[in-house]
Amino acid sequence: MNVSIRLLQKHEISIADSIFRLAFGTFVGSSKPAEFFGDRNYIETRFNIDPRAAFVAEVDGRIVGSNIAANWGSVGTFGPLTVHPDYWDRKIAQSLVEVAIAKFSEWGIRQAGLFTCPNSPKHQLLYHKFVFYPRFLTFVMGKFIETDNPQDVEFVRYSALDENGRSRSLKDCYNLTDSIYPELDASREIRSVYKQNLGDTILFYDSIGLAAFAACHCGAGSEAGADRCYIKFAAVRPGTHAADNFERLLTRCEAYAKTQNLSRLVAGVNTSHAEAYTRMISRGFRTETTGVAMHKPNEPAYHISDIFVLDDWR
Repeated sequence: MNVSIRLLQKHEISIADSIFRLAFGTFVGSSKPAEFFGDRNYIETRFNIDPRAAFVAEVDGRIVGSNIAANWGSVGTFGPLTVHPDYWDRKIAQSLVEVAIAKFSEWGIRQAGLFTCPNSPKHQLLYHKFVFYPRFLTFVMGKFIETDNPQDVEFVRYSALDENGRSRSLKDCYNLTDSIYPELDASREIRSVYKQNLGDTILFYDSIGLAAFAACHCGAGSEAGADRCYIKFAAVRPGTHAADNFERLLTRCEAYAKTQNLSRLVAGVNTSHAEAYTRMISRGFRTETTGVAMHKPNEPAYHISDIFVLDDWR
């Protein structure tokens, strides 16, 4: 079997997407595995962020798997990593992990991480071979939106700013995330949401400056899916008022989702963020999907109890 790894080409996105759906659908035992994930879009949206970080595996000229690396400044993640079921257990996934780790080295990543199934020893063993260690569980949680009058909730939309305003807000977002973990940078996610028209980034300012922000995907064709607003990444400025500002940010995300005629708000929270998780439960969020965060090296990074960050590394 002749296996080669190369960059994914734009005209091959549909092939990689089909394999991604089939692989996950088969793994979970879906009756229609090829239709798994419905109208959610992961491969194309992530490819468009950085085509130089999207990889495919070929066997004798046939695409059989893919993996996409993400650069968040000092933090790197990868996924979805999928291999066609006909080619499982042939070490193709290992090759796709290797190329992502090489990309992390090129970027100078300090903390690498991933999201995987907590009940799959097979997946955990694969990543353990590359010195990824399982830490806290991550819950992808959702709730029905309860905001009746979204126009009464004030917030700034990244898309509504002019070019100078967007540039300033990106710097504000970076300064905020850098205060949470050195050189953590969500700029690529924010710009991607804007350029691909996937949703918007909600910015919440107070008398000090940027208090919190949330990059949100909305509806079909994004990572959210129909009738849903998905918080891809959110962060709150650390400090005395962080918990209250976290509540205010969630209120603003609900209000924004309501203006988009969406009925459900979804976000991932690592359970190391104990207070954030507890407050989401009290607001009516309930778990839809459970994963485990695996870290390389085995360090907490920004997964700390009094930090308010929403992401899930899927």
